[in-house]
Amino acid sequence: MNAPTEMPAPLNFTDSAASKVKELIAEEGNPELKLRVFVTGGGCSGFQYGFTFDEVTNEDDTVMEKNGVSLLIDPMSYQYLVGAEIDYSEGLEGSQFVIKNPNATSTCGCGSSFSA
Repeated sequence: MNAPTEMPAPLNFTDSAASKVKELIAEEGNPELKLRVFVTGGGCSGFQYGFTFDEVTNEDDTVMEKNGVSLLIDPMSYQYLVGAEIDYSEGLEGSQFVIKNPNATSTCGCGSSFSA
C-alpha cells in the first residue's frame, strides 16, 4: 500500500489573515465559525471575491487549516483561487483582506474584482 502524498496547499492563507479571522471569530463568540472565501460573477472585471463566515462545511469544500482557523473554498471558486494568497493588511486606506491572485489576467482598482 502506498503512503498518501501530501498535496501542496491550494493557496497561501497568511499568518496575519488567520490571526485576524481568529480575532473576528472570538468577537462573534461562536467557535464553530469558519471563513468561506468565494468567487462570483460580477464586478467591473467579470469576477469578484467574497468572504463570509459559515458554520457548515459542505461535502465538496476544500478545507485549509491555519493557526486553528478553517478556511473553506467551494469547488467552483477553487479553480480561480489555486496559487493565490489571502492576506490581511492594515494601512492608511483602512484594514482589509487582500487576495493576490496569479490567475487574474486583470484587476479592478477596487481590488475585489478580476478577470481570468
